[in-house]
Formats: sequence, structure tokens, C-alpha cells
Amino acid sequence: MDVSRSGGRARLRATLVLLLGLAFTGGCKKPAVTSFVDQPFPENLSSWHLFTGVKPKLQANQGVLPYDLNTPLFSDYASKYRFVWMPPGKSAQYREDGVFDFPIGTILAKTFAFPTTGSGNERLVETRLLVRGKAGWVGLPYVWNREQTDAKLDLAADPVPISFVDASGKKNEFTYFIPNANECKQCHDNSRVMLPIGPKARNLNKDYPYTGGPSNQLVMWAKMGYLQGAPGPGLAPKAAVWNETGHSSLAARAQAYLDNNCGHCHQPGGTAGYTGVDLRSTASGLRALGLCKSPNSAGRVGGLTYDLVPGKPDESILVARMESTRPKEMMPQIGRSTVHQEGVALIREWVGSLPADGAECADEKTHP
Repeated sequence: MDVSRSGGRARLRATLVLLLGLAFTGGCKKPAVTSFVDQPFPENLSSWHLFTGVKPKLQANQGVLPYDLNTPLFSDYASKYRFVWMPPGKSAQYREDGVFDFPIGTILAKTFAFPTTGSGNERLVETRLLVRGKAGWVGLPYVWNREQTDAKLDLAADPVPISFVDASGKKNEFTYFIPNANECKQCHDNSRVMLPIGPKARNLNKDYPYTGGPSNQLVMWAKMGYLQGAPGPGLAPKAAVWNETGHSSLAARAQAYLDNNCGHCHQPGGTAGYTGVDLRSTASGLRALGLCKSPNSAGRVGGLTYDLVPGKPDESILVARMESTRPKEMMPQIGRSTVHQEGVALIREWVGSLPADGAECADEKTHP
């Protein structure tokens, strides 16, 4: 062994660890979270002081609360780590259906990571901040450096090549696209107002494995002073977990999946609201989901005519768009480069289970 080379590598690793600690903690002292509510926003993620370290995983600063969703949005099989922080003495107001009403200064952080082949570790790729500024919500994409010591604000980030071997032994290689600042609005805009997507009662009503033990997230948010007006978990709505077959019906799991992967655009006021298809789990009836409806935006997909054909997933444009990776045809249009095979299988099974009742879509009205 080349002792001098080995020693050099050890010193390099030690230096990187020291720099990482300095970047996120400012040395020995841990500064409090800093919320920026107006431009200019910091160039470095570390300036927000949301995290005190990165290895072996993201370590949240005091008051930065991790959370998760019952059924999350698919993003190329990335691991996602979500956190919320609010200014001292400020709380979000509970809403039963939509996202909570958050106070100015709120920070919602979501970090995307992929496995590092052969190491058992993960590579942090980006951290998206959604900040409730003085003029409304602002999306800020921070891209992690190669050394994993900090992330830098990049409003139009370059694509990132991803390669890893998953738990089944399958090699995954694709290009990961980080949405730019304008593309964030494509999903987050409703009636031209930018809003969060995930933090709704039905998505948060679940237990989370906090350091002090598991607890319901709505209860913990209230305990932290981050949420006011929430009922007990038993009285709050709760979305199904899309891949837990033993706890919820097929229909509930499929509707939760469509709600969180498609419903933020496909709803009144959303960027796809003009299509007349409402894919929220709170939508009423199959008509809202596109039953026997011809598309009025991108047109037919291949030889398919209707968005949703009961009992026939191969004839449903809804399924075809989920299976596609072609630009302007695939759905969602941004946020993924690969097909969520398990999600597609769920929606296929659900569409196949819908009773046709002997009626052909050609005999149905083409608009809800």
C-alpha cells in the first residue's frame, strides 16, 4: 500500500468533514434557523441553518420538524426528506381539505437523494425550499455539490446523470431533471397563486418515527406550536397509503395516488383545470376523473379516444400517459424521467376493476 497516498486521502476526508461541520454549524456553535422573506435569497443552503450536519443523514436544527406524507409524489424513485420550520410564536391554521394557511417566514424543505452504488449511502442531489415570503410563496432550488458539503441556489439547474443499483439488483440509469424556478409554478400554481401541495390534513394524518418515539404528525405539529385548530386524528381526514394493500381498498389507494401525483394540476384553478378532469381524491364520481371523456388539450394518445374507460386500462389515456416518457404526452409532464412501474400497476388494476355495466364509451357523453 502507498502509505503517503493513503494518508493523503485520510487527511482529505478529515478536511471535508471539518468543512461540512463549519458550513452547517458555523463551528462549535449552532446558529438558529434564519428565514429570509424577501430577495435577495442566500446563495448557499447552509445560510438558512436548517441542518446541523449531513452524514450519515440530514440532521435537522432545533425547531426544524421532519414530516412525511401518506402517499407522496413519485420522483424517479428518489428518497425524499421533508422538513418544516416556522418563526417562533407563529402557527399554521388548520384546513380540512386544502393546504394549511402558513404564516410569513415558513420554510418547507424537501431534499432528493439517490443511492450510491456499492456504498450503502445516498447522494444528495437537490433541496427545494418553498418559503412563505412577504409577497407570497417562493420556490428556491438548491443543488448539492460533489463533496456533499453544501448546496447552491440554481434557478435553472443542469440535468443530473443518475446511476445506481436498487435493492432488487436492477441497474437504474437516467437523467434527473431539476425543475427550474418557473417550472415550480406549473405544479404549485392555483388561480395564479403559488401554494404548497403536500401539507394537507389527509396527507399528514399518520404516525412519524420521531427521535422521542412515534407520534401522529398532526398532534406533533400542534404540540410544536406549528398548527392551530386541528381536530384529533380520528376526526381529521386521512389519505390511503397507495401501496398498503391490507389497510385500504383498491379504489381508495388509487384515488390517493392520483390525488398526490396528478390532482395538484388537475383541479379547478390548477394549470390543467381547463381539461375538465379533476383527479383529487375529493372529486365527486368517475365523471370528474375523465369517464368516457375525449381530451381537449393534447388530443388523442396513439389510437386512444377516452381519458378513462371502465374495465379497460389499455384503452384509457390516463394509463397511457402514465406509461409514457415522451414530452408533452407523459403525465406528470415534469418531475420524472422514468415510469413508476408500481404506480402504473395500481392504476391499471383499479381501472380494470371498474364495472363497464355493458355501456360503451362511444354511447356516452364525451364531456362531464
